[in-house]
Amino acid sequence: MSLAGKTLKLCNCNGTIPLDATRLSSALRSGEPLTIHTELCRKQAGGYQAALADPDVIVACTQEAPLFGELAEAADSKARLAFANIRELAGWSAEGAAATPKIAALLAAAALPEPEPVAAVEYQSGGQLLVIGPSEVAIDWAERLAGALEVNVLLTTANRGELPAARSYPVWSGRVLGVSGWLGAFEVEWRQDNPIDLELCTRCNACIRVCPEQAIDFTYQIDLDKCKAHRACVTACGAIGAIDFARAAQPRREPFDLVLDLQRAPAIRRHGLPQGYLAPGADPLEQALAAQKLAALVGEFEKPRFVQYQERICAHARSGVTGCSRCLDVCSTSAIAADGDHVRVEPHLCTGCGGCSTVCPSGALSYAYPGVPEIGARLKTLLHTYRDAGGKDACVLFHDAESGRGAVLALGRRGKGLPARVIPIECHHVASVGLDLLLGAMSYGAAQVAIAAESGVAEEYLQALREQIRLANTVLDALGYAGERCRLLDAEDLERSLWSWPAATQPAAAAVFNLSPQKRSSLDFELDHLLKQAPAPRDLIELPGGAPFGTLAVDKAKCTLCKACIGACPESALLDSPEVPRLRIVERNCVQCGLCAKTCPEDAIRLVPRLLLTAQARDAVTLNEAEPFHCVRCGKPFGTKPMVEAMLAKIGGHPMFVGTGLKRLQMCGDCRVVDLMESKSEASIFDFPAKR
Repeated sequence: MSLAGKTLKLCNCNGTIPLDATRLSSALRSGEPLTIHTELCRKQAGGYQAALADPDVIVACTQEAPLFGELAEAADSKARLAFANIRELAGWSAEGAAATPKIAALLAAAALPEPEPVAAVEYQSGGQLLVIGPSEVAIDWAERLAGALEVNVLLTTANRGELPAARSYPVWSGRVLGVSGWLGAFEVEWRQDNPIDLELCTRCNACIRVCPEQAIDFTYQIDLDKCKAHRACVTACGAIGAIDFARAAQPRREPFDLVLDLQRAPAIRRHGLPQGYLAPGADPLEQALAAQKLAALVGEFEKPRFVQYQERICAHARSGVTGCSRCLDVCSTSAIAADGDHVRVEPHLCTGCGGCSTVCPSGALSYAYPGVPEIGARLKTLLHTYRDAGGKDACVLFHDAESGRGAVLALGRRGKGLPARVIPIECHHVASVGLDLLLGAMSYGAAQVAIAAESGVAEEYLQALREQIRLANTVLDALGYAGERCRLLDAEDLERSLWSWPAATQPAAAAVFNLSPQKRSSLDFELDHLLKQAPAPRDLIELPGGAPFGTLAVDKAKCTLCKACIGACPESALLDSPEVPRLRIVERNCVQCGLCAKTCPEDAIRLVPRLLLTAQARDAVTLNEAEPFHCVRCGKPFGTKPMVEAMLAKIGGHPMFVGTGLKRLQMCGDCRVVDLMESKSEASIFDFPAKR
């Protein structure tokens, strides 16, 4: 990639980064010699300030990005600033002297335009907080937060705390039945189990004084294990009516903006918790951190709408028959729910993992933060620049923007750094890296692709990544690409994993196409390219069960060509024929969702996972065909011979179809009506007069 027209400010960070100005200038086609600074952020800052009059300035430093930004603001510069980390990611390495191709690639990628902004999801929080938990901790935290938030308390257990002297906020008691919603829109449902209703209770202490078992304390709840049913408390409460042992409490629902759940077993027990819901457990430090976060969640907020959904190609269900449910299975936040024949994505619950788009076989769910075309452009720039600069056997390392980034930076600061051939690429969440990106990196010239997953990644996501990697390796192995080309790595063991991984040979030629927003289109281009460059090309690859490619095996003895499978197919993979009764398949379109097999009334269809790499995959291939059945009266074709024969075999023996009725089943629709009108012995409604 050429950096002509852009100003590049390079710094070797006090001589700790080996930089070759001549090779970098040639690799980046900068059009002019490059100047290497040694302390651009300190004594040589004037060199940076002089460049702020230029329209595009790329600074090879991320540590001092805030400082450079302040200098640009002070100079009222209109320059577009971009920053590249060539220190921890390249120069600070045991192979730093050989990292020039990678440094050139990182600088070229920094020159790319920012991805297009995505639509936002909005939240509004007024600060209505519900604290759920045992009285001894719930009341304590309610008192601390009452000055910053509108506090409400739901006591789940009592008799170990004391209600405040002033009734400054609502206090309820009960058993939590459910918590749903998100920041600014939670709904909490509970049922009161204790005989004392805290809303009616005046806290007069009369019940406490008369209880012979001391089963009531200053939480004003009855310890039912101690209570011996003397009911002296009921008498003492009198007309207030706060105590009722026979109360049949109905579930209660209330809205809240925020929830602090201090129960030992939280109400929401999934990996991805909704924003505004915090369950810190029993650790006082975690509770304090949670309280600090909640105090800041008042006002209007927004986040990206991470995924886009095209229901037209969704293979979830048809006519009540469920096919693909992979997105539902992988989502750890319950942001995706079944909605008839399609799914519904709740963007307020989505945390942007991208796992749904990774496992979606059709591309109905696509990741947008950023989208595959933007990540593809970055991959293409990195790998093409790396190769043009003389780099070999590139290994792309996907990591996330939080823990993964920290692990990668730590290697450069405290360890051996990254091998010179390992090119890191950051994404919002590693679960969004699917087959299209794995094979896309290979098509652009990577020899290997690794995904660094930190310890906190949900097991659902790890399983999805393992399946994508297994599928990619299966395809690459079959095409003769030797060695383990794709790996899932533990971010905590990154150094050992990367330095001990033997390099593999990159494809002979790199692809020039761009990745498409449509997953299947990208995969088509990638597979075609990898087939052309394959050491051992082949036409057909057998795939494991669950793969999103394949064909169908049709039992012709059972199939009646009723075409129910064609109507159920969401991907237009199954086709009819206008000439004769025929079932055809376009294998390229089949996602192996199984809707056809589950819809078939004859159980005549079986899924066959495989990858056909010839042009035949794009053609309509006949799976079954049959002779049309001709009307026995007029000779017009209708239905198929197997269908009519199956119908006659199943219902032909019924008394209703004896004689002329059986023959009528073999007529077309028009002739049945004519035959019915002509038959003088046919029973009609007039043969059964109404009784007076």
